[in-house]
Amino acid sequence: MKKFALALAAALTAAATPALAQEPADFSGAKASIITGYDVVDLNTPGVRNPDGLIYGIGLGYDIQKGSAVFGIEGEVADSTAKLKAGGATIAETGRDLYIGGRVGFVTGKTLIYGKVGYTNARIKSVAGNSNGDGIRVGAGVEQKLTDTVFAKVEYRYSNYEADVERQQIVAGVGLRF
Repeated sequence: MKKFALALAAALTAAATPALAQEPADFSGAKASIITGYDVVDLNTPGVRNPDGLIYGIGLGYDIQKGSAVFGIEGEVADSTAKLKAGGATIAETGRDLYIGGRVGFVTGKTLIYGKVGYTNARIKSVAGNSNGDGIRVGAGVEQKLTDTVFAKVEYRYSNYEADVERQQIVAGVGLRF
């Protein structure tokens, strides 16, 4: 059993060594992306179903890379198809979702693993009128370089707004660095 454990450890070490020796890809510079994914709004109202739907939007940002560390700022404008219906009538629906914040990440090979935090403002349209909610967004994601300028990403985001409204999103996107 000891020989098997030593052989397994040696094999894993040998397999991991080339990955550690890779130079990190360059994730610095300006970027633009499009995103789409799943959006659910938790109204924290007992007995009311939480609206969910498709989120879609565009984002802009700028990253600075120092070694394997990446620091960046980003902004996003998105919309969603999430609606709350009673019978056949829509009584509330999500409107635009604005975000501006920062991110910090670590590059390994052609992959960037990052966390993000920032300010978000969402609009809810309802039969009682429209309202905007200020909040904070936190999230984490993975970005993969496909070419020198094209990347793909997947991320999870959690937002908490005024009036105890919460939002969770899982998005995927593609973008360009220039």
